[in-house]
Order: sequence, then C-alpha cells, then structure tokens
Amino acid sequence: MSNTPATAAAASSSKSKAAGTSQPQEKRKTLFQKELQHMMYGFGDEQNPLPETVALVEDIVVEYVTDLTHKAQEIGSKRGRLLVDDFLYLIRKDLPKLNRCRELLAMQEELKQARKAFDVDEKELVD
Repeated sequence: MSNTPATAAAASSSKSKAAGTSQPQEKRKTLFQKELQHMMYGFGDEQNPLPETVALVEDIVVEYVTDLTHKAQEIGSKRGRLLVDDFLYLIRKDLPKLNRCRELLAMQEELKQARKAFDVDEKELVD
C-alpha cells in the first residue's frame, strides 16, 4: 500500500472514528493536556512526556468519561434526571474508585458547610 496523502488522511480519519472522536486529532481541542502531564509525572513518567503519549492518554480519559456519562444518563432517564448516585452505581464494583469518589463528595460537602459558616460569620460582623 502506498503512503499517499489520501491514504494517510483515510487512515487518520479511521483512527479518529475508532477512538470515538469526530474531529481529526490535529484539530481537536485539548482539554486536559497540562493536568495529564502533571499526573503522568506524578505516576513516574518524565516531567515532559511526549505530546503523542499525552494525547493518547487524553483520548482514553475522554472516551471513558463520555462512556460513563452516557451510561449514567441511561440510568437517570428512567427517573427523569441525572444524579451523582447514578455514577456511584456504575463504579460500585471498583472499590478504590468508589471510595475515592465518596471521599471527594464528603470533602465537597465539608467545604460547602465551611463556606456557609464563613458567610454567616462575615454577615454578623458587618451588621
């Protein structure tokens, strides 16, 4: 098979369709490049990983989140709305992930309560 521009474009198009994206990889907006670079470094990769590697990891993450969201939406559509519990239900068998989500949700609630208490204290000082 020759490597003509038309062949390369068709191969690129089929790769993007297989990855679940509708745009070619060059034109697709990057969402999590910096965050993923930092996470990859934290897990033992080089401080500046190859852009192709970061793009691949980003594709995997976006595909996973999109798939999980679609599944949660299917569950929530029976009730008419999407809830956090729909996501927790989907990850119930992955205990580390489930525990981390519960920890983050508890932390979010604590922060919300702290902000509310801070707002009340600030209003009392102004009065």
